[in-house]
Amino acid sequence: MIITAGKFKGRKVTAPDENITRPTLSKVRMSVFNTLQSMIEFEGSSFLDMYAGSGIMGLEALSRGFSSVTALEKNPKVTSIIKSNFKKFEISPKLFTCDSLKFTSKLDKFDVIYIDPPYFSGIYEKSLQAVKDIADGIIILEHVTEVDFQGFEVIKQKKYGDKFITFLKF
Repeated sequence: MIITAGKFKGRKVTAPDENITRPTLSKVRMSVFNTLQSMIEFEGSSFLDMYAGSGIMGLEALSRGFSSVTALEKNPKVTSIIKSNFKKFEISPKLFTCDSLKFTSKLDKFDVIYIDPPYFSGIYEKSLQAVKDIADGIIILEHVTEVDFQGFEVIKQKKYGDKFITFLKF
């Protein structure tokens, strides 16, 4: 995987085993951040990657100018790969090995929250409810199944193959 834009553009990122994670494709990452750029100023903004996987979304956020990134990941093996990726870039975002659904209540507010849990885990709605109190801007959900956005305003939705990227506000 390669960072698509910003100060780290073109730099490689180590991906965890594809049986464990499913990194967001580069064309989707580019689209997510291009869309975001039309909505908010990145400088001074905070970014939460709720299900970090490879950590690529947080690295893209930092590369493009976000001031702070927090990454949550449940799998300790995957967390160690994310740590080594962050180290290669000589950055130190906050990284927690935890259950994202339980841990979000311990966090402060974020300008952007990226939610991309395992596709068929059935936790999309629980994830949205978990971030209600820490969402201070835009929530981005990557999903393949229908999701009940009750209580959230859909700002924009794009489809890439079998997946949707939905931008929400609470």
